[in-house]
Amino acid sequence: MRTCIILNPIAGGVKNIDAIQDRLRGLKAERLCISQQAGDAEKFASESSDFDLIVSAGGDGTLNEVVNGIAQGGCKAALGVLPLGTGNDFARTLGVPTDLETAIGQNVSSGGFSGVVDEKLTPEMKRAWGPLAYLRSAAAAFSELRGYTAKVALDDAQAFELDLYNVIVANGRYVAGGIPVAPEADVADGLLDIVLIAERGPGELAILAAQILLGKHLSSDGIIFRRAKKIAISSRPGMWFNVDGELIGNEPAIFELLPQALRCVVGAA
Repeated sequence: MRTCIILNPIAGGVKNIDAIQDRLRGLKAERLCISQQAGDAEKFASESSDFDLIVSAGGDGTLNEVVNGIAQGGCKAALGVLPLGTGNDFARTLGVPTDLETAIGQNVSSGGFSGVVDEKLTPEMKRAWGPLAYLRSAAAAFSELRGYTAKVALDDAQAFELDLYNVIVANGRYVAGGIPVAPEADVADGLLDIVLIAERGPGELAILAAQILLGKHLSSDGIIFRRAKKIAISSRPGMWFNVDGELIGNEPAIFELLPQALRCVVGAA
């Protein structure tokens, strides 16, 4: 099997890059690419269309780039994941162990308050706080909590309008280092799990936050939960969206699932 490994040396979970590189070289992959800047992982993946397996060694942001590169290059390779990031939420969804040695042997977008949280989340904060960095940045962003008047259209149904704080569009189950924000999501069911957090008072929001941490929020009165293949969202004011932790803008957004577009290796390669 022709294998290409794409490594992000500054992923949030990387502590000893020399040891990690030595371990990855020991796998005898035909190609080991090391990204130096944003966009490198996507470029490496798009240039590896003749490989059988492309392994993303990094966090969810690195994985996002690798998947986009595979799609752009028309590649038929399977995707492997070695979780080296702060959150590693897609690896959790697939059941890939989150420590490197065991792994050797997802995906979520959110907008609204989550976008503000992501703006506060710096690489320095990730290195210092690890997975707790997401809660730290949420605390820093809480004073900027604001509502949005959003118009939401699911598949071909007529759009509906509501006031909300946050939109979560998920194919995987986890965000922010293991929070089960879409606890019933199934990466193989061909549907997106959509969680809309409606405007509520501070007391209700505190209760809802606790429910989300436990994955018990889908039946809450403060949540609108739907499944669809496609969702279109526009809002006033413009809502910032992130995809796997990377900000992508605050324009109206359309998310659409492409069933069986990617093969993933979840056991030993």
